[in-house]
Amino acid sequence: MTVDSIIFLIARIYQYMIIVYVLLSWLPNARESFIGEMLGKLVEPYLAPFRRFIPPIFGMIDISPIVALIVLNMASYGLVSLIGYFV
Repeated sequence: MTVDSIIFLIARIYQYMIIVYVLLSWLPNARESFIGEMLGKLVEPYLAPFRRFIPPIFGMIDISPIVALIVLNMASYGLVSLIGYFV
């Protein structure tokens, strides 16, 4: 495996963790389960800055995870480009 594929794999896994965490919010009491709490500890520190700057639409639709996924994707491509530039 190359460094590029490892970075993309880690980013993809984290993206899936964010998606599952968001989907758990649609189920009652799912975030209080073991998986929900574990995902919350891993994902919430990354989502918190986005939630601070992006308010929910109409008071209930939170689009900050979408922006966080886009930023994570751009950061992974940027990191791979930087590594490719220096190597």
